[in-house]
Amino acid sequence: MKLVLGDLQTIAGYALREAVRRKVLLVVVVLTICFLALYAFGTYQAFQEVAVGDGGGISGLEEEVLTGSTLLGLAMFVTLFLGTVLAVFVTLNAVRGDAERGLLQPLVVRPVGRTTLLLARFLAAAAVCVVYVQIVYWSAVALTQATGSYYPGNAIAGAVSLAAAVTIIVALALLGTTLLSSTANGIAIFMVFGAGLAAGLIGQIGTALSSDTLEQISAIATWALPFEALYQDGLHALTADIEGVTGIIVQLGPFGGSQDAGPLLYPFALAYLAAAGWLADRMFRRADL
Repeated sequence: MKLVLGDLQTIAGYALREAVRRKVLLVVVVLTICFLALYAFGTYQAFQEVAVGDGGGISGLEEEVLTGSTLLGLAMFVTLFLGTVLAVFVTLNAVRGDAERGLLQPLVVRPVGRTTLLLARFLAAAAVCVVYVQIVYWSAVALTQATGSYYPGNAIAGAVSLAAAVTIIVALALLGTTLLSSTANGIAIFMVFGAGLAAGLIGQIGTALSSDTLEQISAIATWALPFEALYQDGLHALTADIEGVTGIIVQLGPFGGSQDAGPLLYPFALAYLAAAGWLADRMFRRADL
């Protein structure tokens, strides 16, 4: 057991040092600073406009709550997107890329093995991505509160959903590296992310049109890509306490809307993660290095 834990720590450390050496983290940090700066400016301007507005003539509309919840929902979406970018970067050469450069062969011999290497790469990538989305998310929450005195109803649930969603994306990215080249895998993960977004938008359209067919298609696609279901569940947690006209408008949400997925979401996500890990391990074991 000590040997396995030592191997995991060594390989995870190698993955993190590789990300730093390739300036992957630097690129993401620059993008994040730009986003948070724009978000701070945007939220300040939005709340300033609300302060001098007349409510748009809609009775019962709480403009400050609508503005704060909408902006924070947008921040959640951007945070998940940036987390996806980071997940792609830190898993870019995890299997195929390193194998093509001849770096994997010395690592997968006994006593390390392929399973240990794959698990270590997953743990390292997931840790980096989870910490990253938490920093960005809580920064957005703090900026929203500072500029508009708005704080969501259940911020912790939103943070947990983002952490779980980006962990699923890391698992899918790592699975992709066992099957595809680095470039192809990066493209595939972004397409999967886009498919999840499209599923959410279809659900919004279905709700607006009262179309059971569209809502069912959206639900199936969302659960097939549970990072989207987790994102929607997190949005719902942020806005569940908002009532009246404001609540109705807010629950449409940005980019997919908010949906309470129910108590089975997290057990399903855990099983999905385990299945993705098992499949990645099987593909890696069969790969010709």
